[in-house]
Amino acid sequence: MAVKVPVKRDNQPVTFTMDHRLADSSHFIEDWALCRVSLKNDSVQPWLYLVPRREGIREMCDLAPADQALLMAEMALAQKALQRLYAPDKINTAALGNMVPQLHIHIFARYQTDAAWPKPVWAIQAEEIPYTDDKKNAEIQKLKDCFAQLQRGE
Repeated sequence: MAVKVPVKRDNQPVTFTMDHRLADSSHFIEDWALCRVSLKNDSVQPWLYLVPRREGIREMCDLAPADQALLMAEMALAQKALQRLYAPDKINTAALGNMVPQLHIHIFARYQTDAAWPKPVWAIQAEEIPYTDDKKNAEIQKLKDCFAQLQRGE
């Protein structure tokens, strides 16, 4: 189910619609200045979606220059949070869009022990394990707290 959210841009209301495939496969964490941040519903590894809240955007170059800069800053914030919370061996960042053309950025923790290492996670179809409600709520709160700390410069 697509999620429609009123957003303000230049003090004018704008409707943002998140593609149903992204909305259905993730849990909302929070909205940042540009992106909706969601946790992929797969407890196997920490995995975030960042979706710029702009209609009709398919590629990073489709964003206004100020939004491009903001996207980079928000991507770095998400990466820092995963680094701080999960101590991965590597953080992967990707914007494929082959299945879901709406611009969305995957940011996820990788470990040398994960099933696909060192290949891309898409190379191996590992079984996804959805979050239990308790685990989902705990992960979302942990991420929110970390995002807030990083934004305060802690």
